[in-house]
Formats: sequence, C-alpha cells, structure tokens
Amino acid sequence: MRWVRIDNRLIHGQIIETWLPYTGATTVLVANDDLASDIMQQQIMSLAIPGNIESHFVTVATVSKEMKSLDMSTIVLFHNCMDARKAFDTGFKFEVLNIGNIHYSPGKKQISPNVALTNEDESCLKYFNRNGVELDFRCVPNDSVQVRLS
Repeated sequence: MRWVRIDNRLIHGQIIETWLPYTGATTVLVANDDLASDIMQQQIMSLAIPGNIESHFVTVATVSKEMKSLDMSTIVLFHNCMDARKAFDTGFKFEVLNIGNIHYSPGKKQISPNVALTNEDESCLKYFNRNGVELDFRCVPNDSVQVRLS
C-alpha cells in the first residue's frame, strides 16, 4: 500500500510504530526541499528508521520521478500541504491524503487536536478534495476522528 501523509514532524514514533506496520511499507520517502540537501539531518532521522526499511530523502519536485523506481509499499511524507500540492501538480498522483499533524501557531484555526490550519492550508486541502483526493485526518491508524472541510 502506498500511503501519503502530511506531518510537520516527518519521521517520528507514530510513523515507525503504527503507520509502517499498518501499511506494510518497506520504504519511507521524505519529500522536503530543506532535508533533501541536509545530509546531517537525514542521518539523524534515519536513526529512527528500522534497518529493514529503506529510506529516501528527496526534493518535492522530484517525488513523481523517484516514485517510479519504488514499489507501492511506500510511505510518502510531506512537511505541509503546499509541498504535497506541488508534488501532485508535477505528476505525483494519489487517491488518499492522510493529514496527521500540523502544529498550531498564531493565526491558525484548530480543527482537531493535532491539526491547525491557515487559510492557505485550508484552500490547499479543498484543492485536493475538488480533485478527487480523499482527506483522511488521523494521527494513527486506529483513530476514528474525521474532519470535514466545508
């Protein structure tokens, strides 16, 4: 199963302990422009990834190209909605977008315990919805909380 997720934390315990087993993923692809060029941060993040899981750190613009060489058992992680949209608009298509965590900061509207959106974030998510992408608001697989954007 290919799983596409927005989580501003990128690689962390929930990914390793719940999403990898749930999806059966054998690869984690982190799409983040800053991280793609920061070998030290990649090495630090890689320490959390089990040895039997492959990891790739790529720029957002290259996600579609990178995914062609990976099988479907991949978790793709984006830091924010705009990065996911950029990848989508450059050819990386997906049917479900999991929104796991977008931290609160001033000026954002809290829509669930783990998701706070700016107007730009909300517009971005509505864009996906209009383009047939199901929005899945869950931190972990066994969560049942679903948010509907109007």
